[in-house]
Order: sequence, then structure tokens, then C-alpha cells
Amino acid sequence: MSDIEALKKEKQELIDKMLKMQKQFVEYEHQHGVSGKDYWASQEGLLANYRQEYSDMANRVVDIAHEIVGSSRF
Repeated sequence: MSDIEALKKEKQELIDKMLKMQKQFVEYEHQHGVSGKDYWASQEGLLANYRQEYSDMANRVVDIAHEIVGSSRF
């Protein structure tokens, strides 16, 4: 597998995980409701690290996309 193929595979895996996280979040929100405080400051359950983990994955997807095409993010 080439480096580009490996990057594309990693990117797709991250996107799949992000979509799964979004689905879980929507289901949780419909069942329990989510306040701003819960979303921004929750220390337990699904939301404990949700924002940070999702943000880290989204940033990695962007970085990979730039690496694949040989461009720079900044």
C-alpha cells in the first residue's frame, strides 16, 4: 500500500468514526436533551470528551487531505 493509499484509508476511517459519533450524539440528544452546559463542560458519559475528540479527528482529516494533494493548511 502506498503512502497516499494509507492516508486515504486513514482519512476514510476517521470520517466513518466521526459519522458514527454524530449519530450517537443525535440519538443521545433526542433521548436526553443536551444543554449548552452539557455540551461544553460535561465531565461524564458520551459528552465527556466528545468535542475534543471530534475536533481532533476533524483536524486530522483536514491535515490528511492537504497531505494527499501536497498543499499546506496554513
